[in-house]
Amino acid sequence: MSGRGRTGSIADLVPRLRNQGYEQERVERRRAWVEERTGASLKHVGSYSTDSEEMRGNIENPIGVAQVPIGVAGPIEVHGQYAEGVFYIPLATTEGALVRSYERGMVALTRSGGVETALIADENQISPSFFFESISAAAAFDGWVHQNFEEIRGQAEATTRHGKLRNLRCHQVGKQVILNFGFDTGDAQGMNMIVKASDRACRWIAEQYPGVRYFQFSGMCSEKRPSGYLLSRGKGKSVTAGALLSEAVLKAYLHCSARQLYDVWHSTLVGHLAANAIGYNAQYANGLTAMFIAMGQDVANVVNSACGITNFELAEGGLYVSLTLPALSVATVGGGTGLGTQRECLEMLGCYGSGKSKKLAEIVAAGLLGGEISMGAAIASGEFAAAHEQYGRNRPK
Repeated sequence: MSGRGRTGSIADLVPRLRNQGYEQERVERRRAWVEERTGASLKHVGSYSTDSEEMRGNIENPIGVAQVPIGVAGPIEVHGQYAEGVFYIPLATTEGALVRSYERGMVALTRSGGVETALIADENQISPSFFFESISAAAAFDGWVHQNFEEIRGQAEATTRHGKLRNLRCHQVGKQVILNFGFDTGDAQGMNMIVKASDRACRWIAEQYPGVRYFQFSGMCSEKRPSGYLLSRGKGKSVTAGALLSEAVLKAYLHCSARQLYDVWHSTLVGHLAANAIGYNAQYANGLTAMFIAMGQDVANVVNSACGITNFELAEGGLYVSLTLPALSVATVGGGTGLGTQRECLEMLGCYGSGKSKKLAEIVAAGLLGGEISMGAAIASGEFAAAHEQYGRNRPK
């Protein structure tokens, strides 16, 4: 009897599982319980090499893993402040033609001498809201905050060994003031870190400033949300990448001319403006999602990380291509970076562990640039539909 339609909580299987349940035996029992309740066979879900105890802190009620195919694209040659050399980038996806597209662009960039990259800024942010009785009381808060910055910083940094409060910015809207905290989070993505730190600081502010009340989140920081604020303020790693593509490389590898590729960029830029899009890009989300899954990043941060600008400029002898990512959220410690396959993928790039997140950001930016020129070239040459037909169709026997 499958038991489909029966009710009950997963935690009811064994009461102790409410707070535990990462041991292999308990994961197996939970999976068997789900199979019995739903009638589904979870053979593949239960086939994995990672120690289930290592999932603690990454998942609740674990029953196994979701297996996603991983491909590799490259070579991509990078000349940056933190990344220097030739890299092969892992991409986890079920979208056919994606890896081939990125690889084609990466090869073209490498044959042109590589991609120059630079890290512009590195600062995560969170923006609580404070509420006052009058406009004047709210306006006075800005001066008070800056007069007491050192004490506020001490309160915030008392909660973390790695987070450093760099700045505070007040944005007044009527009687409300959104207080933007800017943190250096080291090699972690750090959102949990700065939530804890800012909460401690906000509690201290509420105790010291008469009549104020606050909410922990205003939404202004745009965590896992797209916004124009990200383009100007930035969030996480702000990084840029660029390269000069010669006419010879464009013809040999991308099957188009500089003028053709520039015309595609110009026409689709107009389309983005007509759609009132935030920023401009061809397919950031494709590459970011595949890299994030492969390398244990918080995949929902694709939403803010994909806010950026791709730019093409006609140049003597070819086309200069670049992109700027003001809100790239990547980490080389914490989160899912230490899980089995995710750690191995980071190690492919020499980017696992402390001191590697800036290097990873530059590699990601260079890889994404490959995807931008490849997709544009496929449109320019009329090969876009044919490429997806050849590589993207799943034809099961």
